[in-house]
Amino acid sequence: MSIRVLVADDQALVRGGFRAILEQEPDIEIAGEAGDGAEAIELARRHKIDVALMDIRMPRVDGIEATRRLTSDARGTTRVLILTTFDLDRYVYEALRAGASGFLLKDVEPEHLAPAVRTVASGEALLAPTITRRLIEEFVRAGAPSDDLGLIRELTAREREVLIQVAHGSSNAEVAAHLSLSEATVKTHVAHILAKLQVRDRVQAVVLAYEIGLVRPGRPESAATTEAADDGHREPFAGGSRR
Repeated sequence: MSIRVLVADDQALVRGGFRAILEQEPDIEIAGEAGDGAEAIELARRHKIDVALMDIRMPRVDGIEATRRLTSDARGTTRVLILTTFDLDRYVYEALRAGASGFLLKDVEPEHLAPAVRTVASGEALLAPTITRRLIEEFVRAGAPSDDLGLIRELTAREREVLIQVAHGSSNAEVAAHLSLSEATVKTHVAHILAKLQVRDRVQAVVLAYEIGLVRPGRPESAATTEAADDGHREPFAGGSRR
């Protein structure tokens, strides 16, 4: 079954370029093109779009508002991949908060575009380790983090450790190596984290981790890590390594 993709950008040349690349993929179908956010919302709902490649700066309804409406629609399943010209576009952070599953630079290498679409369509988040973390840190640094851990308190000590590693841009394999766990165990922890935090993917979990101060910009570890170890959510040790 093909992945149904919508390309939303106010520049026809950009839309055409992405269409030309993705139409070569046997498992991807371009189901529509939109020149603004309002049209993107209408087409996504009408054609049951799986992934919307969404520009930010568009007339009528911008990409952020379009993302918010699409991802908050309980009846819809469209996931949004933000397109941006600059890797520190000040609007991208707001788009992530609005529910986007990640973002791509418009000058992305052609061979990376289809894998990105497949990643998002599969339910994963496109969390580029260096760019996305730098973006989140840049904008969270501007405001004081909240002292209210809220739903974070529902996480076990191990789940907090996993979330901190994810927030630093680590893949499941890298988290597994760092914490001496199997990738399957890390995947299970990530699933529990998303459920407990009531977020849809890794990007939303990372944004939340920075906003409440579990992870601080520029710091490899957080003061919250120590708190996590002493909050009563200890997990048993087995064979000399914590699981």
